[in-house]
Formats: sequence, C-alpha cells, structure tokens
Amino acid sequence: MDPYANEWLDFLARWLHVIAGIVWIGTSFYFVAVDSHLRPPEEADDARRGVAGEEWEIHGGGFYQVQKYRVAPPALPEKLHWFKWEAYTTWLSGFALLIVLYYVNARTYLIDPSVADLTPAGAIAISIGLLAAAWVVYDALCRAIRSQLLLAVAVIALTTVAAWGCSRLFSARASYVQVGAMLGTIMVANVFFVIIPAHWGLVRAKNAGREPDPAPGIRAKERSVHNNYLTLPVLFAMLSPHFPSTYGHSYSWLILVVMMLIGAWIRLYFNLRHVGYNVWPIPVTAALAIAAVAVAIRPQGGSGGTAVSTVGGAVPFPRAQAIVEERCVPCHSSSPTRMDSPPLGITFDTPQQIKTRVDQIEQVAVDSTAMPLGNVTGMTKAERVALGAWIHQGAKIK
Repeated sequence: MDPYANEWLDFLARWLHVIAGIVWIGTSFYFVAVDSHLRPPEEADDARRGVAGEEWEIHGGGFYQVQKYRVAPPALPEKLHWFKWEAYTTWLSGFALLIVLYYVNARTYLIDPSVADLTPAGAIAISIGLLAAAWVVYDALCRAIRSQLLLAVAVIALTTVAAWGCSRLFSARASYVQVGAMLGTIMVANVFFVIIPAHWGLVRAKNAGREPDPAPGIRAKERSVHNNYLTLPVLFAMLSPHFPSTYGHSYSWLILVVMMLIGAWIRLYFNLRHVGYNVWPIPVTAALAIAAVAVAIRPQGGSGGTAVSTVGGAVPFPRAQAIVEERCVPCHSSSPTRMDSPPLGITFDTPQQIKTRVDQIEQVAVDSTAMPLGNVTGMTKAERVALGAWIHQGAKIK
C-alpha cells in the first residue's frame, strides 16, 4: 500500500476509534454510576408502577430525575433510546485500525522473526482466530461458573495465558495490542450476543402483552458490569505501543497482566465510591503498585557493566555506527529505503544525529527489543549488547 495512503487510513481509523471509544466508555461508566446511586422511589405510586429505584442529578444548568424499573414499565414509550452503536463503532474502527496498521504491514508490525517465524497470512489468521476464541472461551466460562468471584479469577487466568501466548507468537508491540483486541472483542460480543438480545426480549414481550422474563436482563446486567471492569485494562493495552519500556521488556507479558489488574482495581474504586464506600486504600495501593512496576522494569544502568564484559572490552564508535547504519538507517534516514519518510522525523545519517538520540537508542534498542519494529532489519542480541557497551562507555563519536 502507498505509505501516504496508509498514513491517512491509520489516522482516520484511529480518530474514529478514539471518538467511539470515548462515547462507549462514557456510557458504561455513567450507567454503572446511575445503578449505584439508585434509591427506593419516594412516591408510592412509582413503586406500584414497577420503579425499582430513582436518582436526582444536576448537570448543564438543570435537574434530572432518573428512574429504573424492576423489569419494564407498564407501557413502552414511543421513543426508546438504545446504546449499541457506540460499542459496534468502537470495535469496527478498532478492527479497521488493526487491518491498516498490523495486517497490511504484517512484516513490520505484527511479525518478529526472532519470536516466531510466521508468514503474514499465518500471523493474520492466528490473530483473527484468537479474537474469536477469546469470546468463545469467555462465554463458556460465564455459562459454567455462577460465582462472579470465581469467574473473575478464571478471566484473569485466561488473560494471563493469552498474554504469555501472544508474546511467543507476535512482535512485542503487537502482542499487547492483540490481547487488548481480544478483550475488546469480548466486550463488544457481550453487547451484540447478550445485552442487546436481552433488551429486544423485554421490548417484544411488552409489545406482545406478556410479562417479560427478568432472567435475560439479569445476565445482560452482569455482562455490562464485566465490560465496565475491562475498560481500563483494554485502554492500557491500546496506549501501550507508545511506551516501549513495557512491551519491550523481557517479561512483557507479565507486565501487561499486572498493569491490567491495576486498571481493574482502579475501576473497582470508582464503582465502590458510587455506592458510598470509603475505599481510599484502593487508590493508594494502585499508586504503589504502579510505582513498583516502574521501579522493577527500570533499566539498571542501561546495558551497564554486563554489556562491557560480554563484548570483552571497549566498543569504538565505528562499530556502533556500523550497527546503526545497517539496522536503523533503512528507516531512520533522510532518504529511507524501507519507508516513505523517517518515523517521527528521526534520522541517523550523521554521527551527531546518532549522539543526539543516544538515550532513545538505549531505551528502544538496547534495554528493550522495541526497535527495529518487528526487527525487520534483523538486529542481533550481540549488536544490542555492543551498542549498549558503547553508550555505557560515554557514547563518544570521536
């Protein structure tokens, strides 16, 4: 695909994905908050009409009274607002982004030959298969396990296996996005296969003059709560490509699982706060956990003395420059051979340009394997160690 066209498709899909995601997540957060704030109706008449709870709100210069029925109102209103296209648009735009960025450019973004020697077609097939498998396994767990606590443990175990497995199949960056896409697929499938059909069941029963069965609505509510807890973990996975210190770490899969757990833990804080519980230990422990992860994965002196001892002595600049020219310059050059233009405008054509970006080189190519993307130029471990040794020795270019 033409690089310029690919860039525009990337931008448009990403923009739509973010917009739709904001709307979907916003409605999820809002309705969970509303459910938590509901109080028994003040008017006896409302209770007789089937109102289970109500809430008064103030926003935008006015007062609102929100009421929720135990199952359904005596008669359906003429206009009923649905909340489904926010979810569908988020997933469709996200899948489009997956196609434009990771499938069309599979050799660059999806595949890392040093991880698994996959063909583009094979890698894409595995990626799509895992999206479908995530929903099938999750849905089976939901039907088999009635305890929500045990189900949460099972989902965490499933996510851990997925994170580890994807780290053995795809490039480091793609593995995070793949796990996030699997959870996102579970979320939208909850809407499409469980939540919306339950809503249609309520509507059809009322239109037919029957009393609706509350069981599907209860299941829909459970899945909606599941989606609520998955939002922050998915957001971390989708933002992670901008932070190579996480996905480029040798234990990237474990970091992903821990950060997702912290995200769900933070979501629990807000949900409990809505009910009125004082749960200040949650944000404190979440902050401490994030700090612990940051400290644990911080490079210890970069490549440090271990790199020097491994290469057996000093590494001169010509050696470091030769590595950069062979492995980095094909993309990061004023006249790149692998791309239409250098990513982020970063070039390594001169010794001074290399010297200026030495901290970034150390972060993405020495302390992690984030670069080259998909290791398309085949940078070896020995070359990363040599670069690290040169940097540790002062990154001298003369």
